Amino acid sequence: MSLLKIVNLTKKFDDVVAVDGIDLDVADGEFVTLLGPSGCGKTTTLRTIAGFYYPDGGEVYFGDTLVNNVPPNRRNTAMCFQSYALFPHMSVWDNICFGLKMQKIPVDQQKQRVSKVLEMMGLQRLENRKPGQLSGGQQQRVALARAIVTEPEILLFDEPLSNLDAKLRVQVRVEIREMQKRLGITTIYVTHDQDEALAISDRIVVMNDGRIEQIGNPYEIYRNPLTSFVAGFIGLANIFEGTIVKRENTRYTVEAPFGTVVIDGEGKAEPDSSGTLKFSWRPEEMKVRADNGVNRIRGTILHTVFMGNTTDLFFEVNGFRMRAQTDEVDVVRSGDTIEFTVPENAFSILRG
Repeated sequence: MSLLKIVNLTKKFDDVVAVDGIDLDVADGEFVTLLGPSGCGKTTTLRTIAGFYYPDGGEVYFGDTLVNNVPPNRRNTAMCFQSYALFPHMSVWDNICFGLKMQKIPVDQQKQRVSKVLEMMGLQRLENRKPGQLSGGQQQRVALARAIVTEPEILLFDEPLSNLDAKLRVQVRVEIREMQKRLGITTIYVTHDQDEALAISDRIVVMNDGRIEQIGNPYEIYRNPLTSFVAGFIGLANIFEGTIVKRENTRYTVEAPFGTVVIDGEGKAEPDSSGTLKFSWRPEEMKVRADNGVNRIRGTILHTVFMGNTTDLFFEVNGFRMRAQTDEVDVVRSGDTIEFTVPENAFSILRG
């Protein structure tokens, strides 16, 4: 049974539809990320789950219980905010203990639970410090400790790492995922960072304009995007549209603006009946100067960008720009004309 179930959820602000009839089931102990650009409805969805907003339509269930009109303090959830929301005048200990005091947990249990979570989050020696005496990463750990010490049924994260630098963000997201696995808390996590979502999620819910574009595990979302938006938002993608000139079961020969390609569509979306096919592929799927392969693409390198372990190649074919990646750092130079091949099964078929 789902621990969290959202049915046809709608939320409006005046005439603006922020969330437009979405459905979502979240299993007990699952880590689900709501991913999308600013304004897509992900934070509104999270705040509706928390009870900060009440739905204008649809239902939110915790297990079998309808919670549409249940206030936040009566929902067994805990929220980690982007700003941490720590009390600046309180010590680390008192910040973490605050929720337990509000729940009127006995003092001996408060001490036991706070001590346990301090150790879990590596904050034992910082318990008497004020938030202003902590680094950003330490403040984030205090906010996380304050959330989990109340032993919530559902843990909610609203862009919790956006104030951290890139290296620390990677470190803390690993800590969050390890903590979630260890405790088995059902978690809903909001971010606009695709790498973050891919790294920590059991499933990703990609949102756009208040609707859900696709739900799947990180591999499915990255390797088999269903729409142009998902293909372009998650990672890097070359996206084109062509005409199907031949079809053999799930194998399509497509005349595209840059040439003809053969696409293996097994296990992928079915093309519509118009005879056109929108498709994408990842830059890293392109093989530089391969000796064989059905799909050969010959283009002129416009410029290259060294990325450390890979080099990005921006090139042009018949006036159309594409992008490839290679780990052969010195393989090409700007102005070179070079041939790539793309495996038939590297293409995704897009619905829109």
